[in-house]
Amino acid sequence: MFIGHFAVGFAAKKFAPRAPLWALLAAPLWADILWPVFLLLGWEHARVAVGDTRYTPFDLYDFPWSHSLLMLVVWATLLSGAYRWWKKDSVGAAAIWIGILSHWLLDWITHRPDMPLYPGGPKFGLGLWNSIPGTMTVEISMFAAGLWMYSHATKPRDRVGRYAYWAYAALLLAIYIADRFGPPPETMREVAWTGIIATAVLLLWAAWFDAHREATPSIP
Repeated sequence: MFIGHFAVGFAAKKFAPRAPLWALLAAPLWADILWPVFLLLGWEHARVAVGDTRYTPFDLYDFPWSHSLLMLVVWATLLSGAYRWWKKDSVGAAAIWIGILSHWLLDWITHRPDMPLYPGGPKFGLGLWNSIPGTMTVEISMFAAGLWMYSHATKPRDRVGRYAYWAYAALLLAIYIADRFGPPPETMREVAWTGIIATAVLLLWAAWFDAHREATPSIP
């Protein structure tokens, strides 16, 4: 799952308006922020295996420290606690905790049975990735809903807040479609470095346009 995780972050802004968007996006992306780093360090492993599922060309056979349910609970507790101490925002901390855990739930729906409960433990997955139309319908629908919620929870203060936001949304959708229909990568090292660089750019971009938007007043 890709833009489905972004959808969770966008939607969270409605419930945690004080939290910066980059943090709300980083939460559901956290497992995928760790994963490429752990791949490069040799702590986790994957391989390019075209046909492993119909949707993705990867065999994700070993990623317990970034993607197991137990470790995501640990990461969620640590990071939400750090955010609560930093911002004194309990609602935002709860949104971050839920966002980090949402990654396992969404990947459980899409992956084949490779999502571990804990390092060395049993693995689960419903295998939505074995249906290309099903996967794209679910993710694009989630993305549209997340954008709708963010757009109604915030409003632009200037042109950056309006156009940089919509350019960001369009780019994410373009990346999602291009990734599915483009050629598979040659190595996992290529995947890892691309993921690290892309995530850094996307989180900085989100911080930029979100700083040019403000919360929409609630209707009594």
